[in-house]
Amino acid sequence: MLVAANINPNTGLATDYLNHFNEAVMLLEMIPDMPECSEDFLSWQPLSYAEHFKASNFKARDLAIEAYDTADPGIRSDFDDITDHMKAILTATGDAMRGASQDATRAKLAESAVGWIKPLIGRAGGIINGQGSEADVDFIMTH
Repeated sequence: MLVAANINPNTGLATDYLNHFNEAVMLLEMIPDMPECSEDFLSWQPLSYAEHFKASNFKARDLAIEAYDTADPGIRSDFDDITDHMKAILTATGDAMRGASQDATRAKLAESAVGWIKPLIGRAGGIINGQGSEADVDFIMTH
């Protein structure tokens, strides 16, 4: 039942949640070439796992939330740590962009955020698929 719903039966997590962060990355990647896209990024809001699925058209959204709620606490904690880091980076980037008056500054902020977020999305995907560890997050956050 979980596999059919694109939820990893070993971790209880679904990669669909990463689409929320991929959307932010896509918007950030557009800013250097189209500065007006910064407004689109600034309207992006971080959502928790449950909030994302409640707002989505994901067929098995209730099952995804239930599987997350009953997932191994260690796996869920590692996953939440990474997604919390991503939300913090994206929120701080938005705050900095709101204070920036130059398009070039917003572009640099966007490029930096993408460089930080993409590896974290990869690590979050690894946890969803049953790979990864806290040590990997520590390495990414310090480099």
